[in-house]
Amino acid sequence: MPDSLLNIGLKQIRKLVPVQNEVQLGDDFFIMDVKYSDNLQFLKYPCRSDAYIAIFCKSGGLNVEINLRSYSVSKGSLFVGTPGNIIKINKSPMKDANDFEFIVVAISKEYLSSISFDFKKIFDDRLKLLTEPCVKLDDRNIAFCSRYLDLIGEILSTEVPNKREAVGSLIASLFYVLGGFMENSVSRAAEQPGAAVNTRVKLVFEHFMALVTEHHTSERNMAFYASHLGLTPKYLSKLIKQVSGRSAPDWIDSFVILEAKNMLKYTDDSIKEIVFKLHFPNPSVFYKFFKAHTGMTPSEYRNG
Repeated sequence: MPDSLLNIGLKQIRKLVPVQNEVQLGDDFFIMDVKYSDNLQFLKYPCRSDAYIAIFCKSGGLNVEINLRSYSVSKGSLFVGTPGNIIKINKSPMKDANDFEFIVVAISKEYLSSISFDFKKIFDDRLKLLTEPCVKLDDRNIAFCSRYLDLIGEILSTEVPNKREAVGSLIASLFYVLGGFMENSVSRAAEQPGAAVNTRVKLVFEHFMALVTEHHTSERNMAFYASHLGLTPKYLSKLIKQVSGRSAPDWIDSFVILEAKNMLKYTDDSIKEIVFKLHFPNPSVFYKFFKAHTGMTPSEYRNG
């Protein structure tokens, strides 16, 4: 059993994903053309991304689950994910899986932080990405992004001085462009009748989801999340139920169960260690919690 599949960084992605063509900058950045194959089966199970990832779908399509929410990625779609996202690829809806082709652009956290680029400003502390991580590009915008990627590829394939800095500047410029595409997409959605109130409520939900994604292993109390959002627990619960159809505690528990399942299946941690890492007071409480949500004990799930 591997030590862990919880965190998938650039090095692991390059080893696990079959590539047709690839240009890369060490373990900090790569662009690769990918076709669907059995080597993508590792993403049938939830994995935590440790990088910034952009996916351009060239043909076909698939369903991507991000933090327990499903998104359809089809031809002409752009999907952007951030570090910490829990990613799962569901079965391709296409009859011929070989028709599914996409371009992956991946950037390490360390490399992006070294670039003169205000990611939080452009993506509004990730809320735009949480609200609309997948947008449809028209032919003009697809061609525009393709020129960026071609130029980056040419630089990486050529022995030129200051290659890292040159690529970094182009990446920053590309993300400014991508941020603009997503801003336009959110703005169009907000112009729909009745969208003003819904958008505000949705942003509360997205901020809540961002907090749960970051803190679910240590915080399961509604008061913690409500205080970060400046709301009462009761009102926050009402908003979450209104926008998602699920209660806030249900969302929190779903993330904890997902984390527990990953740790049971893909790590060598003992159940006692998992109890400690997930901040349960004792194994008995964890056993009851896990069985109530899955119908199985942790040991049964691990050995199943």
